[in-house]
Amino acid sequence: QVQLAESGGRLVQAGDSLRLSCAASGHGRYYVGWFRQAPGKGREYLAAISWNGDRTGYAESVKGRFTITRDNTKNTIDLQMNSLKPEDTAVYYCTADLSRLVVVTTRSQYWGQGTQVTVSS
Repeated sequence: QVQLAESGGRLVQAGDSLRLSCAASGHGRYYVGWFRQAPGKGREYLAAISWNGDRTGYAESVKGRFTITRDNTKNTIDLQMNSLKPEDTAVYYCTADLSRLVVVTTRSQYWGQGTQVTVSS
């Protein structure tokens, strides 16, 4: 069983940077991913990281702007977001799964409640 809690979302201006954090509880070698969901749209995969942090992957839409990291001593997985755009406005979710193939999909097993990010123009 894994519990996830996102934090760090807020209102920012276009061009700003923001760091989201996902606090994870539980045991196991879980992959962790970040997704987002904009109003009226489906949940979109952004990035994922292996259980020990040695492998990361990104959606093309955020590659070069977003960076995923994890600190297993603190049980946190962060998403650093730079050069934010109004189209980045969404609820951001972290997710965990034992499979690296599943964690990048909406079938991933565990999900947090989400944190709202709003980017004004």
